[in-house]
Amino acid sequence: MLNVAVVGSGPAGLYAAEALVKQAAALPVPVPVRVDVIDRLPTPYGLVRYGVAPDHKSIKSIAQYLRKVLESPGVRFVGGVHLGEDVTRDDLLAAYDAVIYATGAMRDRRLGIPGEDLPGSYAATDFVNWYCGHPDMDAGAFTLDAESVAVIGVGNVAVDVARILARDPGELDSTDVPQPVLEALHASKVREVHMIGRRGPAHAKFTTKELRELGELPGVEVVVHADEADLNAFDGAGEGAALADSDRRVRGNLVAITKWAQDGGAPPASTGHARRLTVRFWLRPVEILGTERVGGITLERTAISADGAFGGTGEFETLDAQMVLRSVGYQSVPLPGVPFDSRASVVPNALGRVLGEDGSPLPGEYVAGWLKRGPTGVIGTNKSDAAETVRCLLEDLAGGPGEGDTALPRAGLLRYPDAAGPAGPAAPAETWPLDSVLAGRGITPVSYDEWLRIETAETDLAKALGRGERVKLHNAEAIWSACRPSAD
Repeated sequence: MLNVAVVGSGPAGLYAAEALVKQAAALPVPVPVRVDVIDRLPTPYGLVRYGVAPDHKSIKSIAQYLRKVLESPGVRFVGGVHLGEDVTRDDLLAAYDAVIYATGAMRDRRLGIPGEDLPGSYAATDFVNWYCGHPDMDAGAFTLDAESVAVIGVGNVAVDVARILARDPGELDSTDVPQPVLEALHASKVREVHMIGRRGPAHAKFTTKELRELGELPGVEVVVHADEADLNAFDGAGEGAALADSDRRVRGNLVAITKWAQDGGAPPASTGHARRLTVRFWLRPVEILGTERVGGITLERTAISADGAFGGTGEFETLDAQMVLRSVGYQSVPLPGVPFDSRASVVPNALGRVLGEDGSPLPGEYVAGWLKRGPTGVIGTNKSDAAETVRCLLEDLAGGPGEGDTALPRAGLLRYPDAAGPAGPAAPAETWPLDSVLAGRGITPVSYDEWLRIETAETDLAKALGRGERVKLHNAEAIWSACRPSAD
């Protein structure tokens, strides 16, 4: 029996659990596997639950796929257990044959400019956590009393944030947004949203689908300054034009951006729209202005010179804004005791094998997802990433395919083993590896059945409020009360 702990129940962790069960059963000599999926929260699914915008229901449906992983033979959800507080790295390595770290990237990158810590200046991650109902966030954290908001960044997270700010909140009534958050959105005074990128439209990281959605928002005018949409205006090296020639995504983005640029000079009052969303390029923030709270932001025009050097031009403008949300990337944080490359903000690894200080793989330690490769790719990227890590793990510990052998198909093409098949029936809870350690510390992990109580409570709340299929419980106290009502 191969016992594995996966730390993190987001897409990377659950795709790793799926790959473990399916690939081990598909080996020439099947290997039975038991997987504990450990998460510090009492709720699974990570970024799918707390990072995907509520109006993106098709992406949130990935949770139904991940649910099947947690319900598969040999997999157990171990919620409410925090690595570094409740258990240590040494505890895990002593209890399991292998550990896969898959905790994602939870910290935002800072701008590093004056005024960044003024009231009204926030990380976009905090705003996302707020409207997604993350238990670490107070439901009253944002009041949205700003009329103008600057969102720094032009990736998909920035697009999500800008869209939620600009969208008619009535369109969110049927989503799973927590009720206090929905009420705050209905009371929002935001009328202008500015999304700002340091480089040009060809360099922006958003995907075409997300970008086009901005132009489909009822009552929202989307505009781009015509000169900033011109690929050659601030790009003396022709980098943007080269990207447009080679990348279909860039070409798709430029179609939408060019359309919006046609009317970019019209004043907001003349359009009849309730809100305006302006997408800006070739500007970098140099200072957030204000004394007691944010009152504006100073931006410097940027450009690429003929020799390919990127930098500021010395031309500045000031934008009125009472809120600034920075969305310039995520970073993973170190896990207690686990090797960490502070420059790249990842766990040093070779194909998912964790490397020690001498560059050699550490026995039994593996990594997957953003903690492995950095915050790149989409949710589905984690599936192939996890499969690579698991192939290495099985090669090391279970006689899996070695170098030069035919790799196993990705987990999505394999079947789960039957409960009575190679993996055998799920063992009684008391025989799982970490239970004695947790019991000795008075910690009772959240089970999958207890998580289902939270799901039921959210479904019941939606019915009571007349809102869609589910409404998220809005704080940690409500979540724990639903999970363990007898603890009240």
